[in-house]
Order: sequence, then structure tokens, then C-alpha cells
Amino acid sequence: MSSEGEVVFQRAAGRSPLVISLPHVGTAIPSEIARRMTPRARQVEDTDWHVDQLYRFARVAGASWLEARLSRYVIDLNRPPDDHSLYPGQASTGLCPTATFAGEPLYAAAPPAAAEVAARRERYWLPYHEALRQLIAEARARHGFAVLLDAHSIRSVVPRLFAGRLPDINVGTNDGRSCDPPLAAALVTRLAAQRDFTHVLNGRFKGGYITRLYGEPQAGVHAVQIELAQAAYMDEAGHGFEDGRAQPLRDLLRALVAILLEFRPLGAAPGGPA
Repeated sequence: MSSEGEVVFQRAAGRSPLVISLPHVGTAIPSEIARRMTPRARQVEDTDWHVDQLYRFARVAGASWLEARLSRYVIDLNRPPDDHSLYPGQASTGLCPTATFAGEPLYAAAPPAAAEVAARRERYWLPYHEALRQLIAEARARHGFAVLLDAHSIRSVVPRLFAGRLPDINVGTNDGRSCDPPLAAALVTRLAAQRDFTHVLNGRFKGGYITRLYGEPQAGVHAVQIELAQAAYMDEAGHGFEDGRAQPLRDLLRALVAILLEFRPLGAAPGGPA
């Protein structure tokens, strides 16, 4: 929660080592910010649409859950607090974005100045990361390690951010630094065993700030980002969601989440702390 009571996130502690972060599913924009934005900005078109619905089963399976409620247009919870670029030389979006993925302005007049960015960081960004740290620490205390899944989606074609059509499933491990290699290998092996969805490991999306910051295998935290192409499960034009259309991808995600739930790093005792 923020200092003035806005709902910044929804948090649920689980019983397994798995923690799921959903930093871009929120659509809320505080009124004092929304009134300065363009009509297009208020449509929040760059939301990670319906990712919470795709992974809802994981809460029943015992995963801890942290779901953002505010739009990424307010503040991007998966960006560094100093706003340095995660992909130098490539188009990206900032801590407090000023344009849509298509490059259209978000603000009808002046974008937020440095003082406002700092205030949003304190009011919205910090509480989310404090909650995420707590969930990870709780999982490590129970099991001796934690597995973090940072769950995302994006339109399958965004020329400003990447060329061509994005693979359906994009697994990021910060080029192998955010989790033990056997975990990434198990995910890729399962993806290679099916033919319905294309996939890539450490392609255009190698893992954002959350994956890079919290993924410390040597400290017992194994982080993976999964970025989904929205065309794999929904109507991208209207943002509509149909369970029947999404079910094949959800079934595959169940298999991937099962791998995350069953993973045990070398030296971890089954069912308890290492």
C-alpha cells in the first residue's frame, strides 16, 4: 500500500518455494495523473493483459503471488530506480514512461519532472519491491531457497521495440546468470517437446530489472522471466480474453510452473530448508 492508501499491489503468501511477480498487469491510474494524460494513454494499451488469469492456477498450487494494480504508465516496477537502460542501444521504456510502445505521447502537456518521478518511486515502486523482497525471504526461510517467476506479456508485433513477430514464449535468465543452468535447461526441454508454440531462451527479452536484481543463484534465489506474445492467447486488437482460446497456452504454462515448483538446487533438502 502507498502512504495515501492507493492499492499498489495484491499480495498472497504461499507455501512453496515459488514466488510469482506480475508487475505489469495493473490498469489503475490515480486521477491526478490521469487528467494530465492523453485519451490514448488512458486506454493503457501496453498492459500485460490477462497474465494474472493465465497463472491463477499457480496460487492454488502454493505459489506466493505479487500482482501490481497500478498501470506501468504510472511507474514501471520492472525498471531500475535510477532509470538506467537495461538494453543499451535498443529502444526501451523508462521508469515513468512518457510514450506508448508505439511512440505516442502519454501526456497532453509536460511529462513528469524529476521531483515527481522521485515521488512516484517512493510512493509506488518501493512498496512493491519491499513486498517482493519479503515474499522471497519468507520462501527462503521455509525451504532454504526461492524460485522467482517474473510473468509478462506483450503484443506480438511492436516495431519500435523489436523486429518481426516475437516468439510465443520468451524465457529470460539474464544470459544464464539469474538461475542455475539445470532449471533453464528443464524449461527449454519441455518447450522443445511441444509444437504448438514457438519459444526462445534469452532472445530479445533476457529478463528485466526484477529478474536481474533478485536472481542470485549463489544466494539461493533462482529467477526466470517468461514473456508471452499476446497473440498466443488473446485478441490483441480488442484485449479480449476467452478461456477456450487461452487453454492450450495455460496447459503449457502449468507444465512450466510444475518444473519451477519441483526444482531443487544442489544441496537443498526435499521438503525443507537446505
